[in-house]
Formats: sequence, structure tokens, C-alpha cells
Amino acid sequence: MQKIIYEPNQYLKLGVRIWPQMIKELIDHRELLFKLFQRNLAVRFKQVLLGIFWSVLIPVVGIAAFIYLNQAKLFNIGEVHAPYPLYALIGVSIWQLFAVGLNAGCQSLVSAGDMVYKINFPREIIVLSSLAEAVYDFFVKIVLIALLLIYYQFTPYWTVLLFPLALIPLLFFIIGSSFLLALFNAIFRDTAHMLSLGLNLLVFFSPVFYPTTQNNYLLLKLNIVSHLINGPRDLVLSGRMLEPKSYFVASSVSLLIFLMAWRLFHLVETKIPERI
Repeated sequence: MQKIIYEPNQYLKLGVRIWPQMIKELIDHRELLFKLFQRNLAVRFKQVLLGIFWSVLIPVVGIAAFIYLNQAKLFNIGEVHAPYPLYALIGVSIWQLFAVGLNAGCQSLVSAGDMVYKINFPREIIVLSSLAEAVYDFFVKIVLIALLLIYYQFTPYWTVLLFPLALIPLLFFIIGSSFLLALFNAIFRDTAHMLSLGLNLLVFFSPVFYPTTQNNYLLLKLNIVSHLINGPRDLVLSGRMLEPKSYFVASSVSLLIFLMAWRLFHLVETKIPERI
């Protein structure tokens, strides 16, 4: 009879062979992922009186504020080659997909509570399911974008069909960053507060409400999120990516962050219950 020697961290020796195992674990638990995704959506709107209205109100208020600042000569938005509300709404929609998803992912493990250490399943599912709110809000804003296209009689280029594909690198960046932030937040609860502060500052260094110009070029150039916002928006409003090289560099970095963060998360997930 062959003896099997138990090694608590024997999967560390698998090297690249661990990737098929990681993927298989997620596939095997896809039903749990779907159930948690549904639960997070239900919790999101359970005690919210106006429900879907908030998904629309927040970006509208932000856009209205920048329109006022521009008209009052307090802030120069610049030329955007499209109706400004449409330009800004697409930027806000992509930004909030990023910001809301990152905030939810950061707090996902801490919010899961007893589930983390009472049930045996890949903890990556907790982080992935936390993106439910961000994805839902994004689809609500897509409907609003479609209404604005009709209102302004703006016919998007055929490249609008590539818009969902162009968002994939951003999703990689959100998920990868969420893996890392969720781990840090499990150890240091201040991580969530620091992230919130950082996002409030980062939005002003991202082309959400205004385009990239000579005055802000360097700051936006160094910001990965800038290229992941501009790329998809350009496909809708300009018919092509105006800075394809920057977009593909940012996409490559996003994929690298995702793979490294997922690998790290998988390595230390057995230690997570000790920190929650």
C-alpha cells in the first residue's frame, strides 16, 4: 500500500501547475459564486428606498457641477468632440465601475464574517462576488448612456461593439487590486479608509470629467486608470483609440497585476481565517 505523506503547503511546490487547479476550483464553485453575487445585489437594495435612482443621481450631480464650473469660467473643461454630458457620463460610468468595485473588493473578506472560516471554499469567490454592486450600477448607467445617445442624436461608431471587450483589462485591474486590498484590509482595517481617500484624490487625476490636455498630460499619462477609461470611451465617441499604445501598455500591466495578485491570494488564503 502506497504511503501518502501529508504536507500542509505542498501546493507551493506545484509552480505553474497550480494555475489549472486554481481555475478548476473556481469552475467547480461557480454556483456558489452566482448565489453570492445574487445575495450581494439583494442586500444592496434591501433597505434603499429610492433604489436604482441613486445609481443615476450621483453621476448626474457630478456632471452638472462640472458644467456649472465651466460656464462660470471657474474650470476649463476643454474640447471633447462630443456632447459634454455624454462624454462625462461614459467617463463616470467607467470610473464608478472601478471605484465601487475596488471599495467592495477591499472590504469583501471582512464583510463575509463567519463564512470565511466556517465553510471550506476558495476565498477568491468572496472577492469576485463583491463586484455585484459595481456591475449592476454600470449596466444601469449603460441604459442612461443609450438614452443620451438618442437625445443628442449622436450615432456611435461601429467600434462601440468593441466597448465591452475594451473594459476587460479594467476588470483585470479591479479584481487583481481587490485581491491585494482584501488581504491588507484583513490585517489592517485602516486600508479601507485609506483606499476611500485615495480614490477621492485619484478621480481628479483621471480623465473622468475632462479630457487629456497639454496641461495635465504628464499626470494622466502616469495613471493606469486614465488609459483604461480613455480607450473604451474613444471607441464609442471617436471610432478608434486615440492613444492605443498607452492603452495596451496599461492593459498589460493590469493583466500582470491580476495574475500576481491572484497567485499571492491563493497562496495565503489558508491564513485568512486567522486574520478575520
